[in-house]
Amino acid sequence: MTEDVLTKGELTRKSIEDTAYRLFLEQGYSATSMRQIAEQAGIALGSIYNHFAGKDEIFQELIIDQHPYLKILPIIQNVPGNSMEEFIRNSAYALEEELGDDPAFIKLIFIEAVEFKGKHFQKLYDTLFPQALPLLQRFTTSESGVREIPLPHLVRAFVGSIMSFYLTQYLMTSPDLPSELREMRLKEYMDIFLHGILEVKE
Repeated sequence: MTEDVLTKGELTRKSIEDTAYRLFLEQGYSATSMRQIAEQAGIALGSIYNHFAGKDEIFQELIIDQHPYLKILPIIQNVPGNSMEEFIRNSAYALEEELGDDPAFIKLIFIEAVEFKGKHFQKLYDTLFPQALPLLQRFTTSESGVREIPLPHLVRAFVGSIMSFYLTQYLMTSPDLPSELREMRLKEYMDIFLHGILEVKE
């Protein structure tokens, strides 16, 4: 009996999260009400408060469960590469294959940055940094070819570059823009991350 009730509760909670996620992406956080979430999830408004204290708590759950960083990290955790350059290139291929052109991928970033001003980033950091650290620790030896950079800076620069690629890709969809802007691939973007923009002079 208890197991059936728990299962039903978990399904209801998931329905609330899935509905809120869709509504947040479609119309933004501020424009979405608890009443809308309850109605579209098919539950009574009062019942939603049995699972969440309010809309902010729902978003906090979603930002951890659905955040783009959480999509990036599992994809690249098992990417092969004996050098930083090989690892970056293989990561770019894996990410493009898995993520493609997913608008939901960047919309959560807009909501978190614009509507919450990064309020939930501490929780994200606590969740994500321990996962990201081992990815780059293997390239901190003198043989790796990577110059001395504090690991937190390296993680931020690497993941930030990937995010900035998807942000600009999301913004540059107009057919009136030059095709060179619209058709740039993550592989080409990460090549600039690896080698910079300045020509190396002997």
